[in-house]
Amino acid sequence: MIELEPRQFHCPGYYIRAASKRFEAEGASRLRHRVFVTEQGIFDTHDRDDIDLIATHLVALSTYAHEADQVVGTVRIHEEAPGLWWGSRLAVASDFRAVSRLGTELIRLAVRTANARGCTRFLAHVQMQNVALFERLHWQSLEEVTFHGAPHMKMQADLAAYPPCDDPVAGWYHRAAACAPQGGARV
Repeated sequence: MIELEPRQFHCPGYYIRAASKRFEAEGASRLRHRVFVTEQGIFDTHDRDDIDLIATHLVALSTYAHEADQVVGTVRIHEEAPGLWWGSRLAVASDFRAVSRLGTELIRLAVRTANARGCTRFLAHVQMQNVALFERLHWQSLEEVTFHGAPHMKMQADLAAYPPCDDPVAGWYHRAAACAPQGGARV
């Protein structure tokens, strides 16, 4: 028997798009529960709220043979008032946090989608450990706030850095440099 040299698995890439299928919405919900209830303990039993009913839910999907396999990242956006949009519940599965730019790609799709829908101001309450990431992505810190009992920074996106995305359901395909799941920093 010939033994092959072991190689690290590399997935083809990730779809970054608006959730449009039931498995995507359910996967996003399960991921948010793992991150915000089980891992971080921000919520006791669930993180769902009334915003879920009006929000556009965005997902990062890992692929297997170029077919969507599982939800490994999510974020939601909603319009609070005409032109005023919010992003919230950004989560990336712990095994995929070291994968190149999944959180960044979700942030890009979130702001670009809102920008295409008439956004004039895009805000988010960002966990303090993620402020530097958002600043690198052309966000400005506005004020420190306590949100769900934890310190957050209220931040605003520079809309000029995010050209409109007219078709978030199509989104885009993101090929990461190395796709193998591994432990890493929080996104």
